[in-house]
Amino acid sequence: MNSKYADELIATAKAIVAPGKGILAADESTNTIGARFKKINLENNEENRRAYRELLIGTGNGVNEFIGGIILYEETLYQKMADGRLFTDVLREQKIHIGIKVDKGVVPIPGTDGETSTQGLDGLAERCKKYYEVGARFAKWRAVLKIDLAKNCPSQLSITENAHTLARYAAICQENGLVPIVEPEILMDGNHTVEQSAEVTEKVLAAVFKALNDHHILLEGALLKPNMVVNGTDCPTKATSEQIGKFTVRTLQRTVPPALTGVVFLSGGQTEIEATANLNAMNVLPNRPWALSFSYGRALQASVISTWKGDSANVEAARKVYLHRAKCNSLAQLGKYTGEESTGSASESLYVKDYKY
Repeated sequence: MNSKYADELIATAKAIVAPGKGILAADESTNTIGARFKKINLENNEENRRAYRELLIGTGNGVNEFIGGIILYEETLYQKMADGRLFTDVLREQKIHIGIKVDKGVVPIPGTDGETSTQGLDGLAERCKKYYEVGARFAKWRAVLKIDLAKNCPSQLSITENAHTLARYAAICQENGLVPIVEPEILMDGNHTVEQSAEVTEKVLAAVFKALNDHHILLEGALLKPNMVVNGTDCPTKATSEQIGKFTVRTLQRTVPPALTGVVFLSGGQTEIEATANLNAMNVLPNRPWALSFSYGRALQASVISTWKGDSANVEAARKVYLHRAKCNSLAQLGKYTGEESTGSASESLYVKDYKY
């Protein structure tokens, strides 16, 4: 890979997952953030979305010790604080790297049992150039796969199609100066065991890294955002944090080259505390050549939104909650998280069936 941005890509990837740092995924689409607002009886309009993103982006008090990057939705990339400063300028001042969601959502793959492919490659190079010019330095593209062993899902067609599309996206990003976050999410939906999840995740990641190699991706300037290896939500046997840590790290050891800078896990509907504890369980294990960190949306924000309630009087209280969750996950990235009191919001299930982002 001969991108003129190679050195910058490597430096950016390293900085995002530096010791104790991870990513806040605040790139929810307008519909998705609307579903979150509905829970607090808040109207989904541009000003409320801006105010909520200001709550997150305007958090100081050392949040940049825990957060190395924030993924934004395109609308948010151009929004401003109440005092007129661009969100992007505030993030740059805090030395928090700016990311951008670039995919256009999923569409069904004809001839499959509801499996999907992600769209958005058309015009992607031009969009990446535009995003780079306004300060973005990394991007995210989400592929979605599902486990249904009775129906042979994920099918080989689904795996191959999504691996190829992720690799094409990654190549276009790197050519235009953006670190690609490669996200092959295997949904929690189903009754599969943690062992079956490990088997499927291994197969998917092997295909993804073969495609990345075929497309000459600079792994040192890229990040992987996979699911943790967990049991399906309908499985009667719930895996422990220790099992999830063991199976996830083993799966990565078998499939992910050590050249890759970092792995930033999605929370995938786990509770806030589960997502933190499971990340910690990985980081106490040996033989991890990559940074194992977080790129959490729901697991960093659920308690924040429920504390805020759309009321400006609650902003500082909500920011304290955000700081707490960020610090807990920072400790987990270092393998130093020792647990916390289980509050209502932090232990609430964040699972959404057939999750659309």
